[in-house]
Amino acid sequence: MVRYTFHRLWQSALTLVLASIVVFIGVRLLPGDPATAMAGEEADPETVAAISAKLGLDEPIPVQYLTFLGNALRGDFGESVRTGTPVDEMVGATLPVTVQLAVYAMLIAVLAGMAFGVVAAVFRGRWPEWVANGFSLFALSVPTFWLGILAVLYLAVQLGWFPASGYVSPFSEPLRGLYYLTLPAVILGMTHAAVVQRQTRASMVDTLAADFVRTARAKGLSRGAVVFRYGLRNSLIVVTTIVGLQLGGLIAGAVVTERIFGLPGIGKLTLDSVFTRDYPVIQAVVLVITAAYIVINLLVDVLYTVIDPRMRVSGRAR
Repeated sequence: MVRYTFHRLWQSALTLVLASIVVFIGVRLLPGDPATAMAGEEADPETVAAISAKLGLDEPIPVQYLTFLGNALRGDFGESVRTGTPVDEMVGATLPVTVQLAVYAMLIAVLAGMAFGVVAAVFRGRWPEWVANGFSLFALSVPTFWLGILAVLYLAVQLGWFPASGYVSPFSEPLRGLYYLTLPAVILGMTHAAVVQRQTRASMVDTLAADFVRTARAKGLSRGAVVFRYGLRNSLIVVTTIVGLQLGGLIAGAVVTERIFGLPGIGKLTLDSVFTRDYPVIQAVVLVITAAYIVINLLVDVLYTVIDPRMRVSGRAR
């Protein structure tokens, strides 16, 4: 297990370095010049050159990258071109909102998806399976932005069940904070719940047809014990994989949901930075999201060794 963990650690570190190179080059390929954006379109060349020198944009590209990487390792992403605010403060203020939304949405997705998956596997060929499959088909087919707009119009504006926009920190006011996050979390988590449901059903169908499950039934174990002790437990590896991949995607993909519900998260910060060509913020946001995705996948891989004893023996991923 220690060898496998060490192996995954250096792989993740290498992936993060390669991702930082892609982020750095990708931002440099965007149209426009941050120095011109700071100075204004009517600024003289001397002013633009002075700002370029201050930002280090007049240095060779390899030097710029090494400077960027060294500062990023210290948590220093520079200052916003648009506001002059330190980028780490802007990311630190918005990232917790997105993380709270993503975790809440994933919790809803796991609970709903596993529940529907168990029902679909246990009641194969009957109406409960049709209902569960209908839910997953609907959730996968309907675009999130359209569903979010309908939710705001009917559930928030017309019925008044939820707030249409705004954010309250769950750490300062837990109940009110969860109330504000519930509707966007449900909308964001529906598609992921459908993915969890399908994977849970497929894994449980295979497990419930295995020889050891038939042996357990022959020994007189109840149906509930067989389903939850053997079927669901052996499906956790697949669900853990999906949850790990989807959670990283939720953090990166909450842009549209945050925009619809007016949440001050990192998705809104990303869009505002792209529109204003705020390159330091774009670099920081993309790198932080990439790092979060890599770390989450690393934790999922390590968690495999806890869930599946066979990996503690083999010391490598299946």
